[in-house]
Amino acid sequence: MELNSSGVVINHPEARVGLNEGQHLLGWNVPASELKHIPEHWLKYEEPEASVHYLLALLYCGFFVVACLGNGIVIWIFSTSKSLQTPSNVFVVNLAICDFVMMLKAPIFIYNSFFRGFALGHLACQIFAAMGSFSGIGAAMTNACIAYDRFTTITKPFDGKLTKTKAIFMATCIWIYTIPWIALPLTEVWGRFVPEGFLTSCSFDYLTNNFDTQLFVAIIFVFSYFIPMSLIIYYYSQIVRKVIEHEKTLKEQAKKMNVESLRSGQNQQNTSVEIRIAKAAITVCFLFVASWTPYAVLALIGAFGNQSLLTPAVTMIPACACKFVACIDPYVYAISHPRYRLELQKRLPWLAIKESLNETQSTGTGTTTTESATPSANS
Repeated sequence: MELNSSGVVINHPEARVGLNEGQHLLGWNVPASELKHIPEHWLKYEEPEASVHYLLALLYCGFFVVACLGNGIVIWIFSTSKSLQTPSNVFVVNLAICDFVMMLKAPIFIYNSFFRGFALGHLACQIFAAMGSFSGIGAAMTNACIAYDRFTTITKPFDGKLTKTKAIFMATCIWIYTIPWIALPLTEVWGRFVPEGFLTSCSFDYLTNNFDTQLFVAIIFVFSYFIPMSLIIYYYSQIVRKVIEHEKTLKEQAKKMNVESLRSGQNQQNTSVEIRIAKAAITVCFLFVASWTPYAVLALIGAFGNQSLLTPAVTMIPACACKFVACIDPYVYAISHPRYRLELQKRLPWLAIKESLNETQSTGTGTTTTESATPSANS
């Protein structure tokens, strides 16, 4: 049993009935009425310095501005530009929406941090955690769909491309897929959303030591992390294998025919565009892996491992990583997606993006099509 500086028990179940309504748990700025929602684990630790709360609030302010601006522009341009309204880009918009929602919950964290604790209470905690589940699981499955789309486009260029109807159907299925992992803990039918770390953010409960909680953590780990991760690894490994085999075949054939390359200039250009888009997709998926793996590990340690490893400061590392990736994703496309860069250049010229155009004649129809070439060195 431990006492805080005012003599209040802070790591014992009886502490939850040691305060009267309207009183606060000193050191954590938690109203007595809210104690029942907080895992005992976090109340073992001393309150962090005020400067830590304020620095995290300022960091999240930066995340909020950068992510909302970047993802907002992606949603705007990809949704309104005819040249970008392709089946593949349905997933790009879907991912941007996930990242946008991820950061819309930041004001709750910022407010709590400036008030150094569980200031907005249980309802705001539920909203924060539900938005996190919605955007995090949605982003996971969207990245898996992006990997699938790149796989079919590159390995089956003639018959593997998605239709817009199929892409919209897949995006709809992604959101349906997220519903159980929001509804179950939100209603506390199975699992629950609780404060974590510095009690300024919330997530699903991975600390309560009982079978139901452990099973919930295991199931959500499989469905929100392991399945999309496995799909991403499989599809991109197949892309790499296919590209290597194709390049090897072309080189061998060109060598037999005593020519440098079997590709025409236009084919090389089209292939270059597809590869650039695939590289952007791979980068975004890698960022997803890098950001959500620490959170998955954290949840598994909490449910099945040594909970003493999970200090409040440790839990902020994966939380910040996820928000950081939500900021980076739209800028990856700004750098690597040729047609998106063209639209940025046209609509927002003050960004000083330089992307060249090549007008090419379609041999099949005789119509003129626009295909983006590589960016100039000045970009």
